[in-house]
Amino acid sequence: MSAPTYADVEAAAAVIEGVAHRTPVLRSRRLDELAGCQVHLKAEHLQRVGAFKFRGAFTALSAFDADQRRGGVVAYSSGNHAQAVALAARELGVPATIVMPHDAPALKVAATRGYGAEVVRYDRWSEDREAIGAALARERGMTLVPPYDHRHVIAGQGTAVKELLEDAGPLDVIITPLGGGGLLSGSILASRALAPQARVYGVEPEAGDDARRSLQEGRIVHIETPRTIADGAQTLHLGELTFPVIRDGVTGVVTATDEELVGAMGLVAATLKQVVEPTGVLGLAALLSGAVPETAGARVGVVLSGGNVDLTRFAALVGGRDAPA
Repeated sequence: MSAPTYADVEAAAAVIEGVAHRTPVLRSRRLDELAGCQVHLKAEHLQRVGAFKFRGAFTALSAFDADQRRGGVVAYSSGNHAQAVALAARELGVPATIVMPHDAPALKVAATRGYGAEVVRYDRWSEDREAIGAALARERGMTLVPPYDHRHVIAGQGTAVKELLEDAGPLDVIITPLGGGGLLSGSILASRALAPQARVYGVEPEAGDDARRSLQEGRIVHIETPRTIADGAQTLHLGELTFPVIRDGVTGVVTATDEELVGAMGLVAATLKQVVEPTGVLGLAALLSGAVPETAGARVGVVLSGGNVDLTRFAALVGGRDAPA
């Protein structure tokens, strides 16, 4: 599959218009004070299925030909891509089978089934989801749509930052969560075209810094499944399509600890009255910790990538923590 371009992002924006939500950009003076800059939060936790992933999934499935639509789609995901593909498939009349780990959040599994998809479970610690997905695609004659390493998926994800820049105006810094690199790659394509002066950062969990290591070594580094509360970023490596886009266009990749994620979740709940999942606040956590350099006084765009967290889990993580004074 050929490398994605900004023209693909523009095409994806036309495809999802009127289907995906144009999510708001949230502001908070208190958050600006704490961060020391002007923070513009792209609220993708308010997207359909509760995450930015719907953008890429709907874009990818919309490109299916008639045979592919009849054959169906298979995908693998810990949750947000699973739900996104399941909903996109339902909207387009495409049968869907989703490979999900046994420890995926119950909320995400239930939603995926609720959209009409068949769910196949696996053990993320001992089994290879990519191999399982590829085998199902071969056996059933389905089309595999991976969660990030796919031209149309990357293009669809890039529409989030395209909208952010259109709605917030010029930004000095753009920060996104980083797992396999679909969102960050799409964001780089959008920022190059619309805000070439902006510095772009990806943020991955401290326990799973494969992207940072990949950039340091100049090759795709594979890691074991990271143990982090950011389940949406428990990826093992960047993609063949996402790596070169990130390598050539990112300003830097930084990390956030689980403790910093919990703090950011609590802050968003206290100041903005919004529930965001651990993966969703990776960018904000890094901004608040000072991991992203030279942000003082800057106009900073941050993607809140998802809000799919069980409320009991959210309460267990955030409950009892004092809001910033």
